[in-house]
Amino acid sequence: MTFDQILFYVFSFWFIASSLAMIFSRNAAKAVLFLILSFFSAASIWILLEAEFLAITLILVYVGAVMVLFLFVIKMLNIDKSTLRAKFAGYLPLGLIVAAIIIAEMTLVLGGNQFGLDVVAAPARHAADYSNITVLAMQLYT
Repeated sequence: MTFDQILFYVFSFWFIASSLAMIFSRNAAKAVLFLILSFFSAASIWILLEAEFLAITLILVYVGAVMVLFLFVIKMLNIDKSTLRAKFAGYLPLGLIVAAIIIAEMTLVLGGNQFGLDVVAAPARHAADYSNITVLAMQLYT
């Protein structure tokens, strides 16, 4: 196992763990912090895939602006949790049906043979002056 694969598994573990912690967190402010951690984990995986521009954009745009805005809005609002819990029970059957449909669609699209590290090609070697921002600009503007 190479060092890149070890880093990929570590960042993937943190991404999945922080995403699950965000979903199951009872405190909205902690959920936002777990979402920020998941964004950092995703950005780290993008850096491993040599997509530095996407990683920096994710950190600057989502963590720097959107998550800070969410955090302020959550702290400013006074949400009544008892009414939310009462409404949640009514929508649970519909939510489970929609979740089952989404899982079935994802299973059909992804399948077992299209998912895994052996399917993804390793990044190509580039010259020392290579910049993925330059390649992105060439694709967009020429």
